[in-house]
Formats: sequence, C-alpha cells, structure tokens
Amino acid sequence: MSSRFDDRFFSSTRGRLVLLLRESAKTVNDLAAALGITDNAVRAHLLSLERDQLVRSGGTVAGARKPHAVYELTENARDHFPRPYGSILKRFLAVLKQRLSSRAIATDLRETGRQMAGDIAIEPGIDRLDSAIATLQELGGSARVVVEDGRTSIKSESCPFGDIVSEHPEVCRLAESMVEEIVGQTVRETCDRSGAPKCRFLIGAEAGAKS
Repeated sequence: MSSRFDDRFFSSTRGRLVLLLRESAKTVNDLAAALGITDNAVRAHLLSLERDQLVRSGGTVAGARKPHAVYELTENARDHFPRPYGSILKRFLAVLKQRLSSRAIATDLRETGRQMAGDIAIEPGIDRLDSAIATLQELGGSARVVVEDGRTSIKSESCPFGDIVSEHPEVCRLAESMVEEIVGQTVRETCDRSGAPKCRFLIGAEAGAKS
C-alpha cells in the first residue's frame, strides 16, 4: 500500500468505498446502494480494507429487523490523504503565539481566509455553496451541504487542517471567513474538535452573532 492514495486507487471500487466513508460512517447497505454492487461484494472489500487498517467498525445503528454495523475510516486511512502545508502552518502559528495576542492572530487568520476566497474564481451559474464545497475538498476536506430543520450547514467528517486544530483551534477562523466570503452569507463555525476534527459551518441568518 502506497503512503498516499492516488487517482488509480480512487478509480477502483475500494477507492470509491474509501471516498464514501470519508464523507461519513456508513452501513454495508448504504455502501452497496451507493456503489451499485451487492452487500457481499461490499463486505469483501471492507474485510480487505480492515486488514490494511484503513477501515474499522464504528458501532451499530438500528435496522428494520436487527442492528446494522457502521463502518468508518481509521486515522491511518485519513493520513493517506494529502494535508498540504500542515506541519509548516502548525510551526508558524506556534511562533506567532509567542509574539501576538490570541485576538490579533484570530483577526489575521480571518483576513487570510478572506484573501484566499478572493483568489477563487466563482463562475457564473455555479452555486456559491458548491464553490465552497469544492474549495474545502481541494484543501483536503470532504464537505457536503446538509439541510436540517430548515438550517443549512456545510459538514465534513474530515478537516483540511486536522493536523493543526487540536493545538491551534483558532485556525477554524480562517476556514470560517473563507467560506463566508465564498458563499456571500453569514457563516459561523461550529466545528467538532472533540476527537478527530470535523468541520461544521452554519450558513445564513441562523448563523447569528459570532465571537
């Protein structure tokens, strides 16, 4: 197994399965329906990925007759995805914290996010939310739009700055301002940093006041 996934891997059924699990944990039935293959074929691929320590069981969900196992990517698998400039940014932020206040750093990160968004060409006719999703994916995340109870969010089960946010959670402000600039609406990050970082951005009026 290569230290990084490549286009050849992602064109395979196993690669497509990994991409689906990168979005969120899923059952065998979920994966079979998404890939258009049988449950048994999915189980065979999952067994192979488990042997490679890329996939693990993540508990169960209720089913019509019995609980269904849920599968998710391991941290080892997430390490195979590119995380550009993570180590450099982590070190740079550590140096900044020796010289600047937390408020000043947060302000600079927001401005960096705005400038990053300014470099992105938003094509006419392309939904701004779709542009934000594509940008987060290019950075190494796996984002999707979720509408729940009338509230629109961008969610990702993997974070493009996952190597950094545990030590420097303020880096989420960079992503927040970048997404806000792209979508042209108020955005508030509500990221889950309790374990493996997960991106959460509430979009629009529901985002409310930000700290």
